[in-house]
Amino acid sequence: MDKLIKKYSDLYRAALNKWQLSDVEGKTASYEKRLREMYESDVFREHNVYPTMNVELIYAVIAMCLELKGFGLSNREIMDFSDTVFEKRKKFFAVLEKAVDVLPNSYKIAEKWNINDHDKRVKDGSITYDIFEVQDGRIEYSISRCKYVDMFEYYGIRPLCKIFCNTDTSTYIKLTRHVKFTRYSDLSDGDCCHDVIERK
Repeated sequence: MDKLIKKYSDLYRAALNKWQLSDVEGKTASYEKRLREMYESDVFREHNVYPTMNVELIYAVIAMCLELKGFGLSNREIMDFSDTVFEKRKKFFAVLEKAVDVLPNSYKIAEKWNINDHDKRVKDGSITYDIFEVQDGRIEYSISRCKYVDMFEYYGIRPLCKIFCNTDTSTYIKLTRHVKFTRYSDLSDGDCCHDVIERK
């Protein structure tokens, strides 16, 4: 866990500096302490049982959210801060997504990813699907329970799970040639996550 704590603390420190916030070292030390305590908690061990989820990363983000709320940032500011923390990671995936976008079979790639992800999530119980329908050139699903949301809700910051909910939106916004993505709602602030993916 020490390596993970150092990794996420370094990212947090860099973002604090980028945002020109005060007492960077003090804030980083507070984050390290919180994250260590969260990693050592019984609830972390209860949550860290889903093979499809990087619970260490989720907890690192939750700890950041709690720290940032503690010194008065709004939810919108916290989500923007998270984008700063993971800026390099996002840029790396953006390059891959743009490469996929130029392929004529990009919809089939998205379809396969969704089917495989659905099967793995159902198997490990991390997501509950009320609907998962695959037709020629169209996938629609509705999710009523998600362990990502449950973890954020446990720590009293459910709306900030949108940090993870938005990863789908940010992915599909780069797949514009052959794929159309429509999100009607997500569980961070709604009753279900309802998405449709279609072939253009």
